[in-house]
Amino acid sequence: MEKEDLRIVFMGTPEFAVETLRKLRTNGYNVVGVVTQPDKPVGRHGSILQPSPVKLYAQKFHIPVLQAEKMKDPEFLRQLKALRANLQVVVAFRMLPEEVWGMPKYGTFNVHAALLPQYRGAAPINWAIINGEKKTGVTTFFLDKNIDTGRIICQREYPIYRTFNAETVYNALMKRGAKICLETLEKIITANGYPKSVPQEDLLVEGPLFPAPKIYKETCDIHWEQPAKRIYDFIRGLSPVPAAWTTLMDEEGHEAVLKIYKASRTSIIRDVVPGTILAENKFLYVAAGDGELLSLEELQLAGKKKMAVRDFLNGNKNITAYHCVHTSSSHINSV
Repeated sequence: MEKEDLRIVFMGTPEFAVETLRKLRTNGYNVVGVVTQPDKPVGRHGSILQPSPVKLYAQKFHIPVLQAEKMKDPEFLRQLKALRANLQVVVAFRMLPEEVWGMPKYGTFNVHAALLPQYRGAAPINWAIINGEKKTGVTTFFLDKNIDTGRIICQREYPIYRTFNAETVYNALMKRGAKICLETLEKIITANGYPKSVPQEDLLVEGPLFPAPKIYKETCDIHWEQPAKRIYDFIRGLSPVPAAWTTLMDEEGHEAVLKIYKASRTSIIRDVVPGTILAENKFLYVAAGDGELLSLEELQLAGKKKMAVRDFLNGNKNITAYHCVHTSSSHINSV
């Protein structure tokens, strides 16, 4: 088989997927079509439709684009079949029905930002950092009926250093994902469409399997009774988006939401209640459950701009009148 024998349909939506699509195009692969999410309503009244980054890239290079609310829609399936693809490549898209992933002759493979079988799900980068992992990676695997469980074709590791946040790892895996996609295509070509693949069960080791479910706003609420390292990993695993947050509350019950984008561990121990706020020498600290103080470095008060802690302290002299609590309260005032 030659490269020219492949007719590829690419499926993806966010910027993470664009790098792989770009690599396919610039390396001479025949991308006969793109499938992406429907345009997203934006603006104050949702009157403006924003196309996905993948759609914008595809349109720039005149690649046909298909969009469907329902992947089993008969008209969408007809249009997809009309592209006559013999292989589909998926990066950061959605769960596909068998009518879609089983359509091409050589199947459908996914580029996943984790070392499967660990971190199956929608947010593998975030959860790997939140859980304090020291490495992650990218995996290509053939889709099957379940989420992220198919036979593995290729894997490549990537270290997670203690200062890395979600953005750092995201950017690195975006490029490595594109690279491993090309490696996978080379294997497919060499094997005449049917490369060697390994069941994920063969890669299981002792210990639990960690999932990577979708992250919601309530997921990002900081639990200050946890140890400092756990909170530190939680903050960097959600930075810069969607961002970890906490509720500030004073003695009279006034509340405000504070997003925390960057913090550091101090090894300073204080015998205070978890969530206690301390300001010393232009530093802002919050006590964790083990007594260690976390130094806040970059944060954003609701309705205000993101800022460095020094600027924040200049504008919020009374911050130590508050303490951090874990709450889902929707009654929020400003500091």
